[in-house]
Amino acid sequence: MRQRRILACRAKALAGRRFLAEKSLLRKNMSNYLNITTYIVPFLLAFGLVILLTLLIKKLALKWQIVDRPGVSPERKIQKASVPLLGGLAIFLSFSLVMLGYTLFSDRVLGGYMLPKYLIGITIGGLLLMIGGFLDDKYNLKPRRQIIWPILACLVIIASGIGITYITNPFGGTVYLDNIKIKLFTLDGLPYYFTLFADVFGFIWLLSMMYTTKLLDGLDGLVSGMTTIGAIVIFFLSLNKEVAQPETALLAIILAGASLGFLLFNFHPARIFLGEGGSLWTGFMLGVLSIISGAKIATTLLIMGIAILDVIWVIIRRLFFEKKSPFGTADRKHLHFRLLDVGLSHRQAVLFLWFFSLCFGLTALFFKGQQKLITLIVLATVMLILALILAVAYNKRKRAVKTALSGKSRTFQLGFRPRRKDLDTPSSLQQAMRSSGKVRDKYDQR
Repeated sequence: MRQRRILACRAKALAGRRFLAEKSLLRKNMSNYLNITTYIVPFLLAFGLVILLTLLIKKLALKWQIVDRPGVSPERKIQKASVPLLGGLAIFLSFSLVMLGYTLFSDRVLGGYMLPKYLIGITIGGLLLMIGGFLDDKYNLKPRRQIIWPILACLVIIASGIGITYITNPFGGTVYLDNIKIKLFTLDGLPYYFTLFADVFGFIWLLSMMYTTKLLDGLDGLVSGMTTIGAIVIFFLSLNKEVAQPETALLAIILAGASLGFLLFNFHPARIFLGEGGSLWTGFMLGVLSIISGAKIATTLLIMGIAILDVIWVIIRRLFFEKKSPFGTADRKHLHFRLLDVGLSHRQAVLFLWFFSLCFGLTALFFKGQQKLITLIVLATVMLILALILAVAYNKRKRAVKTALSGKSRTFQLGFRPRRKDLDTPSSLQQAMRSSGKVRDKYDQR
């Protein structure tokens, strides 16, 4: 009896030492994964691979004549020559190949918060967007057919188990969204549920993020730069000791490397565009990473805040004031086009929007709860003030162009004398005014 007790004590002591050893090893591995230097290699791999793939896909797009022609919707086009599309395919392939490599040949992706079905869902969802984007870039699909592919991508993500199960209340506590569950089927002993509020909220969130980047993709490098900023912010947030999700950080830094490498070709003057699939996939990935990293919805709202508010205003304007479909038409009334119309250069407008995205994104790394809510209110206020300033400046410039073109005055109301080429070469504002029939220049009068 005594010998049994001694053996039992020895067994407990041995088990305790093993537990402490495993815990120490886990802490050591976690500290290694939270070390920023271990993420340089995946970043560089994605950065280098996307450069090679972009060069290849650019040649294929030109060969297949999948290009963005300035003659199609000229009131919105800024480029003077045809630019190849399908650039998003290069980012998608670079991200997917690097992610697959780390999944197969290391233990840095699977485990912890990342499950195999998550990676399968991300890959299949992205592939659906690439297929839909290819068809739209090639055949110019109607809006009601375009939206099929984003909807399918959202459903794949929900089916893979990625969802928003809770939202942190900025005033304290947590709002749970998984209270109502409906069992659908069982596969390999695992039950699959339809979680009403969580799945519906996740569906709306992902679709909103995709259409935010889609509608934002009007200036060279704007979306790819915003994606880089968003991925880097999520990367640092995931390495925070309170979050401690090295798997999510790895995916975020791979996305940052791929989008930054593509930006070398996409910044003004762009040599290749993202295309329909790429503009949707970037928002899709930011939305998915924000969910996996612990429902960091407020963080992503701060990063994409100005773009999201601009999209909301565009939808409200088209639905209630212009009485037309918010997604079936295109115009030059987005914020980034207004920045061009008031006098900013192409690069200045892009850098201006990048700057705001970076500033509000950095606040997400340091603020919590109510502080993020206050920052969101500040962001909305800044957007409102900016919209008013742009509206006043746009109307002044519009009246100035009318006066200059009518010949009543050779002096702009904005305080400078027009150059010869300003009158001979139609500006984007003049083009928009002539297309609406309000102003005719000397070329139209012939």
